[in-house]
Amino acid sequence: MKYNSQQWFDCARWLRCLSLLVAATVLSATAVAADEADREVPVNRRVLPIAAPWQPPIKVFDARDVKAPPVFSVEAPENAPNVVIIMIDDLGFGGTSAFGGVTPTPTFDRLAKNGLRYNHFHSCALCSPTRQALLTGRNHHSVNMGSITEFATSFPGHTGKLPDSCAKLPEILRLNGYSTGHFGKCHEVAVWEISPSGPLTRWPTMSGFDKFYGFLGGETNQWSPAIYDGITPVDNPAKGDPNYHFMEDMTTQAINWIRAQQSLTPDKPFFTYFVPGATHAPHHVPESYIEKHKGKFDAGWDVIRKQIFENQKRLGVIPADSVLADKPQDIQDWADLTADEQKLFARQAEVFAAYLDMADSEIGRLVDAIDELGELDDTMIIYVAGDNGTSAEGGMRGLYNEMTYFNGVEETVDDMLKHYDEWGSPSTYPHMAAGWAVCFDSPFTWTKQVASNYGGTRQGMVIHWPAGIKAKNGLRTQWHHVIDLAPTILEAAGLPQPRIVNGVGQRPMEGVSMLYSFDGPKAADRHLVQYFEIMGNRGVYYDGWFAGTVHMFPWSPPQNTLQNDVWELYHVAEDFSMSNNLADQHPEKLKQLQEVFLSEAIKYKVLPIDDRRQLRANAVLAGRPTLMGDRNSLTVYEGLGFLPENDFIDTKNRSFEIVAEVETQGQDANGVLVSQGGRFGGWSLYVKDGKPVYTYNFLGLQSFSVTADKPLPAGKSTIKLDFAYDGQSSDGKPKLGAGGTATLTVNGQPAGSGKVGKTQFAVWSADETANVGIDRETPVSPDYTEESSKFTGKIDKITLTVK
Repeated sequence: MKYNSQQWFDCARWLRCLSLLVAATVLSATAVAADEADREVPVNRRVLPIAAPWQPPIKVFDARDVKAPPVFSVEAPENAPNVVIIMIDDLGFGGTSAFGGVTPTPTFDRLAKNGLRYNHFHSCALCSPTRQALLTGRNHHSVNMGSITEFATSFPGHTGKLPDSCAKLPEILRLNGYSTGHFGKCHEVAVWEISPSGPLTRWPTMSGFDKFYGFLGGETNQWSPAIYDGITPVDNPAKGDPNYHFMEDMTTQAINWIRAQQSLTPDKPFFTYFVPGATHAPHHVPESYIEKHKGKFDAGWDVIRKQIFENQKRLGVIPADSVLADKPQDIQDWADLTADEQKLFARQAEVFAAYLDMADSEIGRLVDAIDELGELDDTMIIYVAGDNGTSAEGGMRGLYNEMTYFNGVEETVDDMLKHYDEWGSPSTYPHMAAGWAVCFDSPFTWTKQVASNYGGTRQGMVIHWPAGIKAKNGLRTQWHHVIDLAPTILEAAGLPQPRIVNGVGQRPMEGVSMLYSFDGPKAADRHLVQYFEIMGNRGVYYDGWFAGTVHMFPWSPPQNTLQNDVWELYHVAEDFSMSNNLADQHPEKLKQLQEVFLSEAIKYKVLPIDDRRQLRANAVLAGRPTLMGDRNSLTVYEGLGFLPENDFIDTKNRSFEIVAEVETQGQDANGVLVSQGGRFGGWSLYVKDGKPVYTYNFLGLQSFSVTADKPLPAGKSTIKLDFAYDGQSSDGKPKLGAGGTATLTVNGQPAGSGKVGKTQFAVWSADETANVGIDRETPVSPDYTEESSKFTGKIDKITLTVK
């Protein structure tokens, strides 16, 4: 279409009129906006991050002639409290002295006397699920944490990866004006994401915490921990200090962070998540604490269990008519044990009690620091005594080295007694006998892992907040769960649950706020239904009743198929300890609760039930991703390290070779080329006085070494370690844990050969890492320390190939 000149003129005039009209409208809106600029605009905290208010355009040319607008900042609601969550690891209902325990916990008791104890508070029976549920306010399958991260699968509810639709409490608080810090254990990161390649989005500092100082995984050596400051590994945190202990270190870090935060931003509330590795294995504690508990457990677990039970009744944390539930049939009576067994097991309990003592003392140091800042009254402290029941994973005898359990090696009492005097020291990696777990879970039958019994899920818990709770030394009996803590904290801070976080719509929190109970000791329960499930152990609470099945014991395989499990029924409103199974008397009630469980299981992504405990440790069988994938070769370079075994090439149960291209000064060369694991199981290829050495450390119980017959020449060398595995069977399937022959060559010439009698078939370590050019944490070989293990030459590259 063509336009003549008149038409063009009319069109231009019309556009000019339209632009003047738009300009007038904008000026009018600007005037209105300017008039309202000084007015308080309601903050929309349902959408996070909180958007800055709209600023009208400034049309004044000279800055001297106009008032500067305020700089937008996000502030927490007025009177929002500081919040500190403290959670002990692997401690049952009868662990603290405020809940009847025989080990004094003065800090826990101090907070209880000035706050509230909750005696119907529950966990998920396993650490990763409890922690992710606590931090999100949602059921553990809703946040894909059906089990620990090391047992993740590809099924929804079990992937180990937090969905973006379930933002964590620290992220919500941070985006609402809080400072946030995490100290201690983080067992919520998918195992294949713990490497420099990431993604790092689910690490603490990228999922809500401004500060993280702690370890990733289920446990760490408290004397030689593998820890991170943010996303940066901390190289040798002990720095040669013989008295170093991570529990003290993390407490000091937390105190320093809170002090700095209060110095610089005193009007800004802080959220501190303080979660030590204590009292999870390894039970590492200074001798000064152990001395305090010597002889206190000589009476044995049966006597002390009854003592805890009587204490609980005297303190009123269990009803006076409660019955002490039977212990599992597999747990021997103390009187039937040999003198050597009693001696060893009593020592194990002394060290465990000492570890709890130390943890509570360090928590006391944290609480005192907050008090010294004048912030204790305005700080809501939630102290949860356990992320699940006490652990029975030490088996019937306990363990000198916890890794023997995962590799199917049985430790004898005689072998463990050789380490009696050093139990709990850096030369041990210990756990205790299961009888003690049952004891400290009094008055219940079961322990950690058993989600179908309160022994695995009921935790002593205290809330201390003088500015917000009128009652002192109060007891609250309302039924609650860890998913209730996040909604409680948000309500206390005056914050709504957000609908959108970082552009993603949010799944509503599934917990209920506990705030109604603070000043309402007789208030009716608000958490009326809750399912439980961990690897086939499953149950459901429904308005005063509990039904469940113990499908698998912590120390043995499943007792039945999932289809043939026998369910139990308890009227827990009247039977606190679950001592009277009513399944035969009330079959219709049992059927009703089984239907409730199934409904909840479908709703929250619990199905399918997966009881493959050992098989799920194998990533291929479990169906989860691995960093190595199908690769059979990995080339690494100097400086790479801090790699957990899930993120390193797997040399177990197969032949392999390591080829290292190095440059040295010959016989003066020393240090590690590449290593994996440490004192309690691992291997290392290193150079000592110029000679290459390969050492295989079998669970700290036996060591095999091959040393080259002569030093390296000065200059460049190629060192090769060839391991020929002996475990190939006639059917083509490898035998697990067999030995092999290790052969060294230097520049193509034979340099030495020797037998490795046995190998670890399943796990190197829960915390030790693989490193190039150094052996971090604990040393594989006594030939060096971490400090002396740094390679003195130059590493061009190292290639590991499995066959």
